[in-house]
Amino acid sequence: MPSLDFSKEKKAFRDFYDQNYELFKDAASSFATLLLLLLTDNDDFETPNVIYRVKDREECIKKFERKYLKRLEEERKEYEIKDYITDIIGLRVICYYETDIDAIYKILSDNLRVIDLTNKIEKLEEKDDVFGYKALHLNLALDDERKKLPEYKRFSDLNFEVQIRTIVQDAWSVLDHKIKYKKNIPHQLKRRINRMAALFELADQEFINIKNETIKFEEEIKQQKSSSMTISSSRNIHVPTPLDAFTFLKIAQDKFPDYEFYGYKIDGFVDELKEVDPNITEDILRKALDNASEILEDYKLYQYNTFYNHLNPYTIFRHALYLMDKEKYKGLLFEMQRKNFDEWLTKRST
Repeated sequence: MPSLDFSKEKKAFRDFYDQNYELFKDAASSFATLLLLLLTDNDDFETPNVIYRVKDREECIKKFERKYLKRLEEERKEYEIKDYITDIIGLRVICYYETDIDAIYKILSDNLRVIDLTNKIEKLEEKDDVFGYKALHLNLALDDERKKLPEYKRFSDLNFEVQIRTIVQDAWSVLDHKIKYKKNIPHQLKRRINRMAALFELADQEFINIKNETIKFEEEIKQQKSSSMTISSSRNIHVPTPLDAFTFLKIAQDKFPDYEFYGYKIDGFVDELKEVDPNITEDILRKALDNASEILEDYKLYQYNTFYNHLNPYTIFRHALYLMDKEKYKGLLFEMQRKNFDEWLTKRST
């Protein structure tokens, strides 16, 4: 029963927490799995990271004492601590870009019941001279349909908090919590903390800008069917284009339009090519592939018919460069790959 006796209510809350702790743990894990399922394979954003925790019992009591106790005592309003702690079960959705947050919120609000929302991003952005922690906080519950499902029935009466934040916002939050005595420190230290918060906010925006520029480059590459040489506008001289992730992608999508090239694999492959040949250019790679196309089509067929091996585009690029200059590019193939290829080339020529 509610009362104004803090000692009594602390004991009652501890009993409630201890009796339900295993339920809280199971619910936190189940809710995290649910969120991950809802947020996976979405076209609007990359799958975020979802983590969860059950708030420490004594930390719950401290939070209640810090945020609610004085007001309730002044109002002479009886209370139970459990009614004021909405984040015993807490989940964090960590996404890549700030623009992902609204899309994630829409999915969660469409599939779960939103009890309360605290938009710390909006509140902070209303001020032009303050920087700090930004995130979207949701107090959620299962929707009526999910409450009927056997796997969620045990958790039908539980609410949970979800914080949606970017990787940068999450990093700032973790670091910010490590800075002690922030409200009562010398002015120069407080100013340095504020400057750091502004830098984190700037980093979040720059990541969005870089993402948009990357998409722009990729779209331009898809539309380009030009040669591998750029033209100098001042002297009309063909200048070899250095090989980078974007120039490689232009060749790759032109030659292998049905293959999906992932950014992290492209980066690693281009790094490997430049380590073997620091001066490699777009036209060198394109020329190697063009000159070897007929031979490598035969070799692909041989590998498939003999060993049931599928040579992916990266392997084709390696063999094409090796065929163009065996000494320079021999490091792109394993010894056994070189041996098999050379033996096949010898047989093919006889």
